[in-house]
Amino acid sequence: MACLEVMLWHGCDLGFPVEAVTVDHGLRPEASGEIGTVADHCAEKGIPHTVLTWKWSGAGNLQAEARRARYRLIGDWARNSGIDQVALGHTRDDVAETFIMRLARRSGVDGLSEMDHRFTRHGTTWIRPMLDHGREEWREYLLRRDISWIEDPSNDDPKFERVRARDRLKALSKLGIDAGALSEVARNMSAAREALEHYVRREAARIASEENGDVILAADASSQGRRVPREILFRLRRHALAWVGGGAYPPRSDAMLELDHALRNEGRHTLAGCIITREPDGRDGPGPWRIAREFNAVKDVFGRTDRQWDGRWVLEGPHADALEVRALGEAVRDTPWRETGMPRRSLLASPAIWRGATLVAAPVAGLAGPWTAKATGRGRFDEFLQSR
Repeated sequence: MACLEVMLWHGCDLGFPVEAVTVDHGLRPEASGEIGTVADHCAEKGIPHTVLTWKWSGAGNLQAEARRARYRLIGDWARNSGIDQVALGHTRDDVAETFIMRLARRSGVDGLSEMDHRFTRHGTTWIRPMLDHGREEWREYLLRRDISWIEDPSNDDPKFERVRARDRLKALSKLGIDAGALSEVARNMSAAREALEHYVRREAARIASEENGDVILAADASSQGRRVPREILFRLRRHALAWVGGGAYPPRSDAMLELDHALRNEGRHTLAGCIITREPDGRDGPGPWRIAREFNAVKDVFGRTDRQWDGRWVLEGPHADALEVRALGEAVRDTPWRETGMPRRSLLASPAIWRGATLVAAPVAGLAGPWTAKATGRGRFDEFLQSR
């Protein structure tokens, strides 16, 4: 409610429209009454209000699954409604609690960095305009404006990790380690992360290239006679996996170490929806890494040909309602794929245009006709790195 009121004030002051959205997780019977309160407040202020619903399957971590669902549902709503930005209500306290949670998981610089003030997910731009202020400041703001709010009872349930982190923060505050102090440390970590990413982009310009949706990382990891620091290569590889696989979060460090081991011993591994290979370079030495989309990750993904496919592929051609786009798969045998110079395993996950069971075109595999396909939905890889 606080975030809604602040955005309303700024929206009226600057002359841009504001809409509100609520996600009903269907977990508490009293939620319907709370949603009604929000709806009444919006109606009083003349703000369009939408309610989205989600039902937990019972699988996975409840809070993590609910968070992913919120981003997906709200992202879809924003795009379909022509909304440019979605404001989130995270505060300085959320930064501090997240810092404690990730410290317990032995996170590195990225995990301990401050939440991004602006980021893109599910094709939507998200902003966090309240990070520089604490919850108590916003409660005082609401009191001054005579606006009531509702406390979520899950905020006091110790079965949730964030609630336990909140309790630990109260204990640490006696030592002067409060939300403000941890928020400042997180901001310092963000500055360190920014410096590391500067060198990642510099090395990417030297050793990274794209080929029809794949990222290729040259085996030569030295620069002017000096080895590139392991952390820089580690980050570059994780970003390549994120660009190809489209994951909201990068692979964990232990998974990246397992990937390294697998490539040294087997030359191939799957991770984060990608298949990663490392072939000999012809001189009995290690060759470049090729990071491609894994077929199993997209075999059930289909959609209209005039819509972005798999989060990054954009197709141009004679679109029609009877056509759909889905992965090429074993139909690669019906294309002149060898002429493209692309590995067969990469082409399995490339976009193809189908009319029912009939293959119409596979632009990346050489069966193009009037169709083109470009992996530009997330921008080029170098553009993607600029946004990190």
